[in-house]
Amino acid sequence: MSSGPDTAAIHRAIEAVWRIESAKIIAALARKVRDVGLAEELAQDALVAALEQWPVDGVPDNPAAWLTQVAKHRALDRLRHVQLAERKAPEIGRELDALHAMAEADFAQAVDAALDDDIGDDLLRLVFTACHPVLSTEARVALTLRLMGGLTTDEIARAFLVPEATVAQRIVRAKRTLAEARVPFEVPRRHELEARLASVLEVLYLIFNEGYSATAGDDWMRPALCDEALRLGRIVAELVPGEAEVHGLVALMEIQASRTAARVGASGEPVLLLDQNRARWDPMLIRRGLAALARAEALGGALGPYALQAAIAACHARARTAGETDWARIAALYDALSPSPIVELNRAVALSMAFGPAAGLEVVDALQDEPALKGYHLLPTVRGDLLFKLGRHDEARREFQRAASLTRNTREQALLRARAEACGDKP
Repeated sequence: MSSGPDTAAIHRAIEAVWRIESAKIIAALARKVRDVGLAEELAQDALVAALEQWPVDGVPDNPAAWLTQVAKHRALDRLRHVQLAERKAPEIGRELDALHAMAEADFAQAVDAALDDDIGDDLLRLVFTACHPVLSTEARVALTLRLMGGLTTDEIARAFLVPEATVAQRIVRAKRTLAEARVPFEVPRRHELEARLASVLEVLYLIFNEGYSATAGDDWMRPALCDEALRLGRIVAELVPGEAEVHGLVALMEIQASRTAARVGASGEPVLLLDQNRARWDPMLIRRGLAALARAEALGGALGPYALQAAIAACHARARTAGETDWARIAALYDALSPSPIVELNRAVALSMAFGPAAGLEVVDALQDEPALKGYHLLPTVRGDLLFKLGRHDEARREFQRAASLTRNTREQALLRARAEACGDKP
């Protein structure tokens, strides 16, 4: 088939199917070969085959089944190669050991059974493996987006504004670390589940936050990352429906994501919360977020940090105008969160809105020497805002200038410099 619109459409179809189905295929194969890296390699082989054959033969009626079948055949071919190598050489590598351990006579039937089994179990194993604490935070994020999100190395690199080679290296090292540490492909046992689940949620929220407020670059937001974190969060919530904090995180992301259209102006400039046109907030995402929060609350017990933050976001979502926001309740919810410098900074904002800027400034000033906030641009941003409201414009200008020098996001820099200039216009 000659190159043209049809070929482009087929490539888009392949990409769409891969995004949806790759995690399921990798998860099912990983359960049988006991090696996440090898499982991904087998699934990638199937993707390459699709890229070669579908433009010639057309998209099959069941693309997911086609990819799954090819991946299974690749696994069988690899097994036969292993068995042949075993006969020829006394020493074989780790990959051969892994496959030999699964080299039962009915391997093909076993893979079929794994692929036909409840895919939820395998996906949950894959989530916990990709987010294993033995990996660095950056490696967990990259591997999760690669295995669970189906993103390419280039896509991950562009999303986080790092070189593609850096992301590729992180993924390779992550797979090697998992193999060397012999991390089992399983859902943690009950006594380990809470700690391991916290790592999963941390990774998802890191991905979401990078999309919601980009740390660097020319874009204030990267909505594709928010969408990916939300998609993965919804999957995890359905896989572990009895965990309140999972629903809390989903609620938080849904409600925050509802503001996406209102957070960016016509020229890409940031629009702060109190200045946003709430008519542009997505009502469907708000409803989904409030429903997820209700699920978390219905499970009983004290709300965890994500659910508490979702309850704060819900206060904003329920207010038809900025003036109707229940700031006293928001301040009380921050009191309920485990204390940290970031929590205290956010609490200061809520206190200033509920009880006046002087109340907030008192809390902010107590954070000035906090090591965890050194170099954190939002500390001088908040302080500048409170000083401005108190009429201390020269001090406010200096704080906004300092904040602009600390952020690496060009949109945020422009906003903060504009606020500094506005201070100079005041008497």
